[in-house]
Amino acid sequence: MKNSRWKVGTYLAVIIIGLLIALPNILSDRMLASLPSWLPHSRVALGLDLRGGSHLVLEVDRDSMKNEWLQTLQQESGGMLRTAGIGVKSVRRVGDTVEVALVEPADFDKANTELRKLANPVSLLSGGLSEDLDIVKKNDSTITLAPSSSGLTQRINGAVEQSLEIIRKRVDQVGVAEPTIQRVGADRVLVQLPGEQDPSNLRALLGSTAKMSFHFLGEAGQRGVDILKDEDGQDYPVDSRVILSGERLTDSRVAFDQGNQPAVTFRFDQAGATRFAQITRENVGRPFAIVLDGKVLSAPVIQEPITAGSGQITGNFNVTEANTLAALLRAGALPAKLTVIEERTVGADLGSDAIEMGILTGLAGFGLVVIFILALYGAWGLPATLALALNTILTFAGLTLVGGTLTLPGIAGIVLGIGLAVDANVLINERIREEQRKGKSALAAIDLGFEKAYSTIIDSNVTALIATVLLFWFGSGPVRGFAVTMGLGIAISMFTAVAVVRVIMVWIARRQKLKTIDIKPLVRIGLIKDGTKIDFMKARMIGIAVSAVLSVTSAVLFFTPGLNYGVDFKGGIQVEVATDGPADLAAFRASLNQLGLGEVALQEFGDANHLMMRIERQPGPETAQTAAIEKIRSEIVKIDPTSQIRRTEVVGPKVSGELATAGFLSVILASIAMLIYIWVRFEWPFAVGAIATLVLDVTKTVGFFALTGLEFNLTAIAALLTLVGYSVNDKVVVYDRMRENMRLYKTMPFRDLINLSINETLARSLYTSGTAFLAMLPMAIWGGSAVESFAVPMVFGIFVAASSSVFIAAPILLFLGDWRTRRRSKAAAAAETL
Repeated sequence: MKNSRWKVGTYLAVIIIGLLIALPNILSDRMLASLPSWLPHSRVALGLDLRGGSHLVLEVDRDSMKNEWLQTLQQESGGMLRTAGIGVKSVRRVGDTVEVALVEPADFDKANTELRKLANPVSLLSGGLSEDLDIVKKNDSTITLAPSSSGLTQRINGAVEQSLEIIRKRVDQVGVAEPTIQRVGADRVLVQLPGEQDPSNLRALLGSTAKMSFHFLGEAGQRGVDILKDEDGQDYPVDSRVILSGERLTDSRVAFDQGNQPAVTFRFDQAGATRFAQITRENVGRPFAIVLDGKVLSAPVIQEPITAGSGQITGNFNVTEANTLAALLRAGALPAKLTVIEERTVGADLGSDAIEMGILTGLAGFGLVVIFILALYGAWGLPATLALALNTILTFAGLTLVGGTLTLPGIAGIVLGIGLAVDANVLINERIREEQRKGKSALAAIDLGFEKAYSTIIDSNVTALIATVLLFWFGSGPVRGFAVTMGLGIAISMFTAVAVVRVIMVWIARRQKLKTIDIKPLVRIGLIKDGTKIDFMKARMIGIAVSAVLSVTSAVLFFTPGLNYGVDFKGGIQVEVATDGPADLAAFRASLNQLGLGEVALQEFGDANHLMMRIERQPGPETAQTAAIEKIRSEIVKIDPTSQIRRTEVVGPKVSGELATAGFLSVILASIAMLIYIWVRFEWPFAVGAIATLVLDVTKTVGFFALTGLEFNLTAIAALLTLVGYSVNDKVVVYDRMRENMRLYKTMPFRDLINLSINETLARSLYTSGTAFLAMLPMAIWGGSAVESFAVPMVFGIFVAASSSVFIAAPILLFLGDWRTRRRSKAAAAAETL
């Protein structure tokens, strides 16, 4: 066996390119700027949890859009019929329809023809055409008009696309660097703005429709007069007729009035300037209102004709508010009302702390895994160590190439990937040891070791990738970052841990002219001895009984006391606060309870200077959550002026319900996908045994969450999905050996064959569990609140998965195998009798 030059050259080329792509991530800005232009300069983007900033999800208000459409239909339908000389008795709203009653039934056909001019064609996904209005005959003199479902869908789609452009303009106006603005689903827009941002200002900037209009003031009680308020709550009787629309604005800037207070100046286009001059010339001495999104900005009296086509809005603005208003007016009005349904902010200080913590715990986990591998395999562990380093570097290169974002859970994914990537090297080295004990030469042992381990590595990695793909599909935000890094790490490990390590080992064996290969441990402490013959099936009933008790206990804990659901799943508000001195919990609790926001839970974490607040979901619409967070922010500063809000999460009831459904559905689908894969790759008893064990593993982990009170959030779902993949991964390795032994020892009793297979893979199971455990241990201890719902359960779950492979999955398989054998024997006996 010899390494071909083209293969070595290809591997080196891939590694060198990967190193160059990953290099900018560790260089300073100055060093990066000095690199030649032909070298890669792109870096992995950091998520908001690592660099700080704000994350908002806005949703098109369907009800508001439909209401505006119906109002327009009501006005246009009556006007159109009157223009056509058709007598109209009434035009009124009835639910989600507009009813047009005619004076003369004889005019029905003519009216129907006119009203159909209001309908517009809509392209359907099937390729056909429809109309955006359903126009139906109610009786001989009444026609109803209603937005069709396809028409409403088209309007929402157009509103989202237009909103994306307007939001980009608004964000550009305030000068935010590297914003992320993208469509999410059918009717939502995701906005991520890095850096320290004022959430209340962002909501005003992004959520305001910014429909500005000019109206005369009327008399309260008159028909067509609405009572609107200004910022101070003062009432104004505003005529609903628009005398001039804000669509005619061409520019707006911040200025200062005669009292040196912030104001906003505006300028009209030519048509608007002409109309404004005419209005002011004809109405000197008459008050008028400047209205923005149903709120009066100012209500001045026209002192003299304004012919220059410009004006000024004054009010109780500060400079920030004036800048926001000017930016809104310059960018233009949104086509529909947008509601903030999810908001998350991370302070810049917390982001820098997260980066430092992620790097330190990642390096600690990497170091522990390297020490463990060297202890197990001595000098032959060095190729695996090099493969781990390459795996990490190439993962960063892959993230850079795909434009991925590195989040704190993403760092956890890289760290866990390190532990799982070693799995392949352990499998290979243990297989080589087996061939070595059979007396094979060095090159033959290496060749057979890689060949026999390959299918097992493929099976175990595919099961892990199934969980990762589902996590990416159903997850969101940082959790998707975990799925991306984890998936890349697993895929790249097939190259680094298998292809690269094989080339290195062959090169060493040929260069050293080794006759045999001797993979010895560096230190002999607690290692599994060769040729163990433990009768695991003898203790199968004890293992099943213990597992059953733990799972039943976990089920009880699930209901009492239950899981500590985070805001991701139950909605509400979560705020992380840091104070200069020890936080006064009593003062915080007393003041926050007076806000009337319902149950307020306070908890110290880390040290006495850090406080976590959880406020229950507020009743009412999505906007009730964002209104509550403003009250909390103001009150926190009053309670302790040294307080710093390091992180906030606001999740409305709609999003929390969707996240909960998606999270639990992903776990169920992952289990079904594992069942199908194992059934295809092995046989149905193997699949049933693996899934039954998997259910028990998951229930125990859920019980662990309930017992410890760890927050059950999206990160916890990531932990469960990862454990699903890891648990099946562990079973697959044992099953693969059983399948191999079934071919070799066809007459061996099934019980003995299972014991033999477990003993042969025992070292691998313990070693890989040990590497995954060591990789996650530093993050579980020092990772902090952001990843504790992932790292701590993973450490527990790794132990559960390793033990269940031996004491649960194998006994279930033994039972099913014996049952199938007895059934076949009975069938054969019955056939002979016949």
